Amino acid sequence: MFKKQKLLAYLLVIVTSLAATFSFYFWQVIKSPNLNLDAEKSAVLLIPKGATYQTVLDSLNKQNLIHDQISFGFLSKFMKYRDLVKPGRYEIPPNAGNKTILSKLRSGDQDEVKLTFNNIRLKEDLAERLAQNLSIDKKVLLAKLNDPEVCEKYGFTTDNIMCMFLPDTYFMWWTLSEDEFLDRMKYEYKTFWNAERLAKAKVTSMSPIKVGIMASIVQSETNKSDEQPTVAGVYVNRIKQGIPLQADPTVKFAVGDFALKRILNVHLKVDSPYNTYKIQGLPPGPIALPEKKAIDAVLNYGKHSYIYFCAKEDFSGYHNFATTLSEHNANARKFHNAMNKRGIR
Repeated sequence: MFKKQKLLAYLLVIVTSLAATFSFYFWQVIKSPNLNLDAEKSAVLLIPKGATYQTVLDSLNKQNLIHDQISFGFLSKFMKYRDLVKPGRYEIPPNAGNKTILSKLRSGDQDEVKLTFNNIRLKEDLAERLAQNLSIDKKVLLAKLNDPEVCEKYGFTTDNIMCMFLPDTYFMWWTLSEDEFLDRMKYEYKTFWNAERLAKAKVTSMSPIKVGIMASIVQSETNKSDEQPTVAGVYVNRIKQGIPLQADPTVKFAVGDFALKRILNVHLKVDSPYNTYKIQGLPPGPIALPEKKAIDAVLNYGKHSYIYFCAKEDFSGYHNFATTLSEHNANARKFHNAMNKRGIR
């Protein structure tokens, strides 16, 4: 009897020890930090559509994020995550344990991307920028931007579709499809073009698209916000009087050389619908993404009699404005002389 009780006592001690050991291990599996990160640094895990559990593991290993892969694998199976992989962009906080990580991934609780785009001229540039920040395929997006039917769906043509993309900071899901992204941009465009702005556009006798095209030229001429309405006023005056815009930035766009310091006669002879020295009125599309402040500058254009403007000879970024050609030529000579002194060709 005594031996039997002693054996039971031994068994109880063993079972208790095993239970304690297993409980401690299970607690470590669930709660212990399992990221190779600094204490204040978060990890970003991108899981594409169609990804499997192995895809997730490969991504974690590629970034060397998981410290204990065995415990992560054990709990992922216990929580049935392997059959519930959901795409998205996930920010994993520092010192996160396996349960915290897996619960976030399993629920699909992804984090938005803070997307900012500006200083973009071409469709290719926009597609490249977006592909770097979203799961968008740049070739697919570019094909849509060049598809007449797609552009018409949003109220644009392949020439002026870029007017729909307003430079700003947006928060959106990394998993957005190309169509979902375009839908979002059309929503933002319609929101921006409220009743007040539409009324102002009507006063200018320009559609929102034409306002956007002019705004792209204005912002290419000057980055001085306080001067943009004056420049816009010059272009409005020229259109009203039937004078070609003769905007140098449109010539740079036409020849595809945005680094030109001087516009020469050979450039002015280029046959292009964007060469405003040869065409009347606005080009068919924007020469850059029109920023909101430039659009507002066109809608609130300066009421004056200026027909000409030329960069100031002090290279401040501001311009001298003129109402007559002789006055403009004098301003131009001062600027060209200043360029010559600096050896700018």
